[in-house]
Amino acid sequence: MGLTSFLVGLVIAYQGADQLAKFGANIFIVDMVSISVFRELAPLITAIVIAGRSASAYTAEIGTMKITEEIDALKSMGFDPITFLVLPRVVALVISMPLIVFFADIVGVFGGMIVADGSLGISYREFIVRARDVVEMKHIIIGLIKAPFFGLLIAMIGCFRGFQVTGSTESIGRYTTISVVNAIFWVIACNALISVLLTEVGI
Repeated sequence: MGLTSFLVGLVIAYQGADQLAKFGANIFIVDMVSISVFRELAPLITAIVIAGRSASAYTAEIGTMKITEEIDALKSMGFDPITFLVLPRVVALVISMPLIVFFADIVGVFGGMIVADGSLGISYREFIVRARDVVEMKHIIIGLIKAPFFGLLIAMIGCFRGFQVTGSTESIGRYTTISVVNAIFWVIACNALISVLLTEVGI
């Protein structure tokens, strides 16, 4: 996750540095990297990586339990599978996603700082001072607010597909693939919807 965020920040800064240098607007690399990473890229990239990792794991775990009849055993003992299998996974992902996104924010911006220092001559101190002056706190908060919603989507889809697994091991692989694809699609769709709504209200 850290390496992915670092490379995204690096690439964004590298692509922007060449264009900004042509207009003598080197310092605006700070605005571009910081806002894009905090507001959009870090939450989205984190959610996509977590969707590939956690949605697949949730589906495989619950699917395996269904095939081995562990879920039926829980029901026969009077335990609710939703309470014991789904709820802990959902809560864990909703809580952990903002923490992971915050880490991705730091690493992504650091990648941009390296390019700014190496290609545009903007020192780390200048980068931090500029970011502190021009990047509003709302951009960081928006990214962190998105994270729990993404975590909820990923966990719910992963668990839902797990319960759809039928009586063969082949279906585990099929539904695991479906859960990852669904989770990534709905995360991107949710991110686009939130971005449009925030733009419309001027945030």
